[in-house]
Amino acid sequence: MSRSLKQPTSLKYLSAYSPQVQSQIQTMLDQDKLGAFLLKKYPEQHTINNDKLLRDYVMELKNRYLRKSSPLSKITYDKKIHVVNNALGLHTFVSRVQGSKLKSKNEIRISELFKTAPEAFLEMIVVHELSHIREKNHDKAFYKLCEHMLPDYHQMEFEMRLYLTQLELKGGIY
Repeated sequence: MSRSLKQPTSLKYLSAYSPQVQSQIQTMLDQDKLGAFLLKKYPEQHTINNDKLLRDYVMELKNRYLRKSSPLSKITYDKKIHVVNNALGLHTFVSRVQGSKLKSKNEIRISELFKTAPEAFLEMIVVHELSHIREKNHDKAFYKLCEHMLPDYHQMEFEMRLYLTQLELKGGIY
């Protein structure tokens, strides 16, 4: 079987994409060109490197697009979130009864991996998690909301998957 028709097996972040796309990415990896491609497109990592700055960043996006949504009680980088568990960020909604009142809390946790990523990828993850405040499922309404906040959401998701592939197979770009 020729190389161009063979489906790569090491591209787990890109498994939903066509064999042709996976083959192109595999060729870039084989030729050590994926890192250079990403670095040219994203020459700098962001400087949002602590929980306070992350909270400010998330709240700015939330206030711009989801002003009337439920408040967020916690926003943090989390070193326990592992990409291998298919999670880059987590949105949790907890309801508790306190006396005669029902209290709810929304939390957003972003994988610590994104402390040293391009800002575009951090923004994509934040938009994804913020969208879960309104839309719990990954359905048409969810992705429509993601695209409302970030018009090139799907392209950013694809390139973020390229970034994760590069990190796992070849190492960081910065």
